[in-house]
Amino acid sequence: MSQDAIRINKYLSQAGFCSRREADKLLEQGRVTINGEFIEMGTKVNPGDQVFVDGNLVEKETEEKVYLAVNKPKGVVCTTNSKVERNNIVDFVNYPTRIFPIGRLDKMSEGLILMTNDGEIVNHILRARNYHDKEYLVTVDKTITDEFIHKMRNGVPILDTISRKCEVEKLGDRSFKIVLTQGLNRQIRRMCEALDYRVRTLKRTRIKNIKLDVEKGEYRHLSLEEVNDLYQN
Repeated sequence: MSQDAIRINKYLSQAGFCSRREADKLLEQGRVTINGEFIEMGTKVNPGDQVFVDGNLVEKETEEKVYLAVNKPKGVVCTTNSKVERNNIVDFVNYPTRIFPIGRLDKMSEGLILMTNDGEIVNHILRARNYHDKEYLVTVDKTITDEFIHKMRNGVPILDTISRKCEVEKLGDRSFKIVLTQGLNRQIRRMCEALDYRVRTLKRTRIKNIKLDVEKGEYRHLSLEEVNDLYQN
């Protein structure tokens, strides 16, 4: 094996095909081959090897890196798998080169989602220890009490853990702002449900220093300053 060999998930990430996490899913689903042979997790790619996903050759990208801020509408799914989801974010944005979402925003939520062809920045951002702020505006199905705000701020039992302490500000009778520094699955909805509330609307308005400032369904390119800031812990 060559000293230049790299793990298959890193290869797909560096090629701008998907994040390492998405690559692992593709491997589990048996959708990746090297030189025509199906492979296991952790398999390494040697120089000259040909990597295929769903029978399509994946080549290292030489094009410029792309970083987008997208205002995702409700009903669009944050996945790259167009075979499973017709209303997926990749087809919705329809960018001229292949890009994929950084993290997730569930189907019934809207607002800011970042997209890129830079697999390495995805790995950096998704590490929980980076504690990147994510801000949301939420409306619920009944009157918000002081007790609700207190519990949301100080941690709620969900998914066999306690949610991390966070900023919560009441905005109206049934609306609040929340800033999370973790990304548990459907976290805000689960936190509210644990306190006997149901989310009616949920919009992400900020990720770290990047604010939602484009119309619904539109996108813009990140500035160099914004990209550099994403790489900071």
